[in-house]
Amino acid sequence: MGLPALEFSDCYLDSPQFRERLKSHELELDKTNKFIKELIKDGKALIQALKSLSTAKRKFADSLNEFKFQCIGDAETDDEICIGERIENANDVLIMPLERFRKEQISAAKEAKKKYDKETEKYCAVMEKHLSLSARKKESHLHEADNQVDNVRQHFYEVSLEYVFKVQEVQERKMFDFVEPLLAFLQGLFTYYHHGYELAKDFNHFKTDLTISIQNTRNRFESTRSEVECLMRKMKENPHEHKSVSQHTMEGYLYVQEKRSFVSSWVKYYCTYHREPKRITMVLFDPKSGGKTGDEESFILKSCTRRKTDSIEKRFCFDVETVDRPGVITMQALSEEDRRLWMEAMDGREPVKLLWLRVLAQLDVVGFNVMKKFIYAVETRGIDEQGLYRIVGVNSKVQKLLSLAMDPKTCADVELESPEWEIKTITSAIKHYLRVLPAPLMTYQYQRSFIKAAKMDNPEARVTAIHGLVHRLPEKNRQMLELLMKHLGNVASHHLQNLMTIANLGVVFGPTLLRPQEETVAAIMDIKFQNIVVEILIEHHEKVRRRMMNAQSIRIKLICWIYVTSPSPTSPRSPSWPMFSAPSSPQPPSSASSDSSPVRLVHIVGRRIYVAGRKARALYACKAEHDSELSFIAGTIFENVHSSREPGWLEGTLDNRTGLIPENYVEFL
Repeated sequence: MGLPALEFSDCYLDSPQFRERLKSHELELDKTNKFIKELIKDGKALIQALKSLSTAKRKFADSLNEFKFQCIGDAETDDEICIGERIENANDVLIMPLERFRKEQISAAKEAKKKYDKETEKYCAVMEKHLSLSARKKESHLHEADNQVDNVRQHFYEVSLEYVFKVQEVQERKMFDFVEPLLAFLQGLFTYYHHGYELAKDFNHFKTDLTISIQNTRNRFESTRSEVECLMRKMKENPHEHKSVSQHTMEGYLYVQEKRSFVSSWVKYYCTYHREPKRITMVLFDPKSGGKTGDEESFILKSCTRRKTDSIEKRFCFDVETVDRPGVITMQALSEEDRRLWMEAMDGREPVKLLWLRVLAQLDVVGFNVMKKFIYAVETRGIDEQGLYRIVGVNSKVQKLLSLAMDPKTCADVELESPEWEIKTITSAIKHYLRVLPAPLMTYQYQRSFIKAAKMDNPEARVTAIHGLVHRLPEKNRQMLELLMKHLGNVASHHLQNLMTIANLGVVFGPTLLRPQEETVAAIMDIKFQNIVVEILIEHHEKVRRRMMNAQSIRIKLICWIYVTSPSPTSPRSPSWPMFSAPSSPQPPSSASSDSSPVRLVHIVGRRIYVAGRKARALYACKAEHDSELSFIAGTIFENVHSSREPGWLEGTLDNRTGLIPENYVEFL
């Protein structure tokens, strides 16, 4: 496992778990700093000891071999793996760039940490002083104190965001800033070898592969860095609109009043609340030690009451009664807004406001017609245009084109051959339509499964898993994806003219087709794997298309056979399913009426027809996500396979257990 991603939204919660994740990044930076110092020392020894070059090279290689990069996230791309493998075989390093990286990047992160620690101490001290302020003081004095605390809190949040951004930037930057000097020094060192020409020629493929991998990693870094920086700016401007989706209904710090030996004290806890079981969990936390102290306390909420200011010296208080703990627990929130949120979570007075999203586009007949019309225009007018799909059209024109094309009253009047509609406007309209669908084309449900498949080490298994997931998509999504991938494959075939390779198209469409439900740093780190999924689908789109056509062909043949062998209108029918007398294998029409012909029960569900009791073979592996589903590997044989009332699913028996099977995962025998 790599380093955990640091979410900017966690800067506002400042939870103990966030501090622990941040500490793991700090330890990694310290380890990198120490390693670079040692590497510089060994590198200087290597340069000064050319007479004993073989010994120095071995020691240097050993030092490199002991160090492994940790990436942010739980997997690496093929390019990052390539860099990791090549660097283990490198023997030399350019000293100055390494010293510059250590002084400029790691030292900057350490300075940011000092500032962050200083602001943490200052914020905790000001908050405790503020919360101890008596409510009986003048309103103007209290208002001034509130404003002062808000300013300190806002400054602390900004410092925290900038520190997290700097830490993750250094972690990502070292993947290429550290490797490039190694590559440059290796290339220069060949002039010292007696057999330099032969060695350089043997090294050429290594240098080419590593150069490409470094460039790809740098490009992904630049793309990821801009996305992370944009998210940080959004968090600074509107922190409340970008809170992370938590498994808890509410969480944060609360001060709890504790009475011991007739003395009342306020103790700081990190609290979480789940609305469904009404469970409150508290963890004692000491900010000075920077970690948890004490065991976790948990109890069931009975009631929550707002505490009036005149009933207690402290502000922002509310009383909680629990089922399994006697007495009343008085808690103090960090502000009036914080108390309101806790009251809402615990079914307080303020109603929870729901935000409704307007659906702008659908996978319906209109959507398919518009996409086909746009794709035809691109392929006939501008498939050779350089930067196709990378160059963005004017937003107002894109909006106008989409509104006209999707309106039944005006769609027939839209002439895409007109000079008014530039190719960049049409391609931007295609991307915008896919972006504003209620859910991404490859669905939120399978988003994590596609990412997991892209992280597989075996390229063949990676392709098979992604194709299997495509066949699990809803039919309309699958049809639209097939239409799009066929088009993108055509675009990629003209890459010598339009400069849009499969990799470039993956960068453009990956975040759109596999966008996550929540905008987080972890999701941004997965963009590179979203791109890989789209690259695989473009490269292998013909294989997916043939699989779908074969499945349709089998259904058509089966329907024809049923009609040929159907019985007379007087045949009995079940109230639930139509039944037909049919032979076990296709027969001429004249033999269909034979009394000796074996019969099978045929299920007709919508446009699909299934013969009950048949055997089927699994085309892909599948892991059950529910107790009613079956798990199996490719090649598994199922008994008694028949239709299910669940759309898109069959029902069959495996090892004396009956369960659901994805319809597109099997072929009948």
